[in-house]
Amino acid sequence: MVQEKQSDRQQRLDNFLQAVEAAQKVQDDIIKYGLEAAHLYCDDVDGDWLETWGEDEDGQQSFVELVTNFLQSDDLVAVRVRKQLKDKSLQKIAVELERCLSLSKEEEERIFGVKKVLVGSVTVAEINRGTSDKIDEIELLELAEELLDKLVEILSKQ
Repeated sequence: MVQEKQSDRQQRLDNFLQAVEAAQKVQDDIIKYGLEAAHLYCDDVDGDWLETWGEDEDGQQSFVELVTNFLQSDDLVAVRVRKQLKDKSLQKIAVELERCLSLSKEEEERIFGVKKVLVGSVTVAEINRGTSDKIDEIELLELAEELLDKLVEILSKQ
């Protein structure tokens, strides 16, 4: 009887420690990736993310990590994106791009979403054609299309 109580107590302690460990991982991700990560967790609260926690960490990188690595590269598109969004962290950009791709499967909507991420640091007055050192709307659309192509390529490798 005493041994059963100790075994039950140990099982509850193990479950508690697993829950604390999972909560700490969520907190670490929110600190690392920002509030966008919290929104992703909340959006998938009924999903199986807790049960599959850490499965993509066993040798396979997450989409956010792959995009962050791409954005750190010397690829011309990555360089242009970094220049455009110089005030944002690469992880935050990657999280925003992941969210854009997950919202729709329609290419036009995805391009619009990527363009919206790219415009994040540009005021409306700066998007007018003909301004000298500012990016114009056509350049922005071309960059969004090129970036979307790169993101789809990254997704296909995952």
